[in-house]
Amino acid sequence: MRIALTSIFVDDQDQAERFYTEILGLQIKTNAPYGPGERWLTVVSPEDPDGVELVLHLADEPARVFRHASRAIGRPAISLSTDDCQQDATRLKAEGVVFVREPARMDYGGMDAVFDDTCGNLINLHQD
Repeated sequence: MRIALTSIFVDDQDQAERFYTEILGLQIKTNAPYGPGERWLTVVSPEDPDGVELVLHLADEPARVFRHASRAIGRPAISLSTDDCQQDATRLKAEGVVFVREPARMDYGGMDAVFDDTCGNLINLHQD
């Protein structure tokens, strides 16, 4: 077995699509009707287009409660990997991305930073 999909909840799929593609540089893998007012919207890394897909699910009220609780304790929804955390943080800040935790060396190894995805989620940026 291997992980094929993971997902996060967003309030606005159009906004999430713009952020994850135009700001983060991911690319659309699937964009198809999924249900009333929702699309099956997935993004992937351009370096690994057949790799793990991130589903940008439209949030309902229980999802918003969960997302809010996770955010309140500072728990990122997902972690993105980078070769240069500091450089990517600088680039993202220039694009207006707000970081809630600046890049720093972690006791468990590597460097992490956490930013707001403008869609209600905290996202970890990790460098080994």
